[in-house]
Amino acid sequence: MIRRWFGAFAAVSVAVGVSTSALAADLPKVTLAMSGWTGFAPITLAQKAGIFERNGIQVEIKKMPTSNRHQAMASGDVQAIATTVDTHILYASSGVPVTQVLTLDTSAGGDGVAAREGIGSLKEAKGKSVAVQFGGVPQFWLAYLLKQQGMKLDDVKLTNLEPKDAANAFVAGQFDVAVTYEPYLSTVRSNNAGKIIVTSAETPGVIVDTLAFQPDYIAKNPKVVQAMVKSWFEALDLIKAQPDESFKIMGADVNQTPEQFKDSAKFVKWYDRDMNKTYMSETLPKFLKEANEIMVEAKLVRRPADTDPMVDASFVK
Repeated sequence: MIRRWFGAFAAVSVAVGVSTSALAADLPKVTLAMSGWTGFAPITLAQKAGIFERNGIQVEIKKMPTSNRHQAMASGDVQAIATTVDTHILYASSGVPVTQVLTLDTSAGGDGVAAREGIGSLKEAKGKSVAVQFGGVPQFWLAYLLKQQGMKLDDVKLTNLEPKDAANAFVAGQFDVAVTYEPYLSTVRSNNAGKIIVTSAETPGVIVDTLAFQPDYIAKNPKVVQAMVKSWFEALDLIKAQPDESFKIMGADVNQTPEQFKDSAKFVKWYDRDMNKTYMSETLPKFLKEANEIMVEAKLVRRPADTDPMVDASFVK
């Protein structure tokens, strides 16, 4: 059972005559902003299974749109953000400094472009209506895909919709094309609405999620940041050791059955410690510069971000 993972923690609490919740209230608190994306699910698992508390921190998860997360960080409402590399560039460009400390996942088919019958490629989508989230990875990825075809965002008619809403609107027949991700992409698949003309499996390494804090917070709270990183790796260990129970907990958070969550997780690759060591130290600094150039060219940012302070690989070593 999952409860074995925090049984020792609870036992200590009982021994000193306090409840687990009371003890958690005395721990350093981190508020994390994220979405219901399948790639972030191990964070939810770490919270529900008591892994964070066992590592000495209390984590509150706030789900909010990508466009609001950096504003919440700037105001102090959240201390950590889980989102894509390109979105962190957007935040840094807008004046909210962020430093990535952990690679969470990469989309390996978890993001997709759905299109009506008769639209077999993005070239054939020219002039068509497209539902896509502005200021987040769907728009960045769409700009990347269009660039590969010699096109720009201006070549299609864009409407700003959150990934879940984009999927539902497409299924309802409201758009020619929709850009979305799991678990919402499965809504398109299960309803046989049009077809998926491209997925992130065809663009490996482009859609990557990371965990970031502000530089000042990292300097003042290195133990808290380390505990967050450690808890992520332990959550991945738990998924390997007890997959069925883990899928049940992670699926429930996004209103999926364990089986449905397991299916959506097939399109995501979670990064363990070894993968993090390589990606954070070698790949991410280079990709930041490439993504920065794409975003400037696509006019997704007003000015390029300073990417040099955006990576701290010390916590995954």
